[in-house]
Amino acid sequence: MFERLLSPESVAVVGASSKPQKIGYVVLENLKNNGYRGRIYPINPKGGEILGFKVYTSIEEVPEDKIDLTIITLPAEITVDIIEDAAKKSRFIIPIAGGFGETGKEGKEREKKLLEAAKKYGARIIGPNTVGIYIPGTGVNTALVVPERSKFPGDGDIAFITQSGALGLLTMDSVSMYDVGFSAFINLGNRIDVTENELLEFFGRDEKSRVIIMYIESFADGREFMRIARQVSKKKPIVVLKAGRTSRGGKAASLHTGALGGSDAVADGAFKQCGVIRAYDEVELVDYARALAYGKPIRGERIAVVTSAGGVGVVTTDYIESEIRGIGMRMAELSQETKRRIKEEVVPFASVENPVDMTAQASDDDYDGVLAALNEDPNVDAILVYALFQTPLISEKLVDIITKWHHEGLKPMVVGTIGSEFALEMMKKFERNKVPVYPSIERSVKALKVLYERAKIIDYLEGE
Repeated sequence: MFERLLSPESVAVVGASSKPQKIGYVVLENLKNNGYRGRIYPINPKGGEILGFKVYTSIEEVPEDKIDLTIITLPAEITVDIIEDAAKKSRFIIPIAGGFGETGKEGKEREKKLLEAAKKYGARIIGPNTVGIYIPGTGVNTALVVPERSKFPGDGDIAFITQSGALGLLTMDSVSMYDVGFSAFINLGNRIDVTENELLEFFGRDEKSRVIIMYIESFADGREFMRIARQVSKKKPIVVLKAGRTSRGGKAASLHTGALGGSDAVADGAFKQCGVIRAYDEVELVDYARALAYGKPIRGERIAVVTSAGGVGVVTTDYIESEIRGIGMRMAELSQETKRRIKEEVVPFASVENPVDMTAQASDDDYDGVLAALNEDPNVDAILVYALFQTPLISEKLVDIITKWHHEGLKPMVVGTIGSEFALEMMKKFERNKVPVYPSIERSVKALKVLYERAKIIDYLEGE
């Protein structure tokens, strides 16, 4: 149903402008620069040419019976005036402007007119009050950001459904430095027509999307969400950042998108019933998605930690024993055979207990040998390995060694790496290799937790 939205053969930009500071220019430029290969129809009563594209004076002038996607970049009051013509000619419409239901009674009346026109002609609306969509694989990009100041992520495995366009774009911008990829980004805005439930069901079937993440301020239909989420969660993970948890947060949400949030305790209980994993900020939202997209569910509580820095191992142990012990996870007691094998691999003064501290004299091959031993230890259910590239005997080869054990090893694995420019480059390599990697101890441990929770969810849903 939404294939023509995500991969349109034709896109119209109503309100296209030759002025770079105008929304109609930014949208047109983003379509051009992001590699969209379909037909583009800028529309402006003045006609002429913008960015090399012929400008049509009206949407009726466009030489197509149906345009797959029409983006309206005009103010709310003008959007209402042209919606009938747009709906008659389009399959999907994205009215970008604010000034609708989030502003009060007059805005609600405008929304009503949009919806009436769409239903009359069978068009579907994303928004209004939205930045629209970004689909890396097809080059469709309606986002209202300056390309020189923001980086759009590449193609990937994460589908992102959000009520907040700005938060969604900022989140993607902030993780693009790690080469995190997205299959789709859709900003629902005021959500007068297309809802999160429809999109959740669609992405649940989408083979390209391995994980679905959502930023939600309120639910269009909570019971329907639970029904769909329970079915989707059996096949792929769902991570939700539910905002408006407090009374003041709920009030802010109502002013933002007109959302009316319900009880947070009810939402929390509903998530647990239908297998949804909850995030509490934008960092957790994407961190959890990456762990779930690339990692294996952890079916056990015992964690082995490998590091070449003793302090990192100590702090990690504290995190595991204090932060996630409550859900059952704990440090593993390594077998005598494993300790014997590790001792043969590392320098004499290294620690073969858990956490395994290979010291700053560790080499790439030491990591390989230690990971081999841990993968065969029946007392270990998962491994957290720190790839620390600052020491002299470690090279880029370590990325390949850890990648091999992540994909071919018996144990689920999470990687941590701490540092500046070089560490960042190595993180990008891990990301491209589809290895869950994190730039801090806390975030690495949380990734373990979410993989453990995912295993519990699978068992719970399969047991129904």
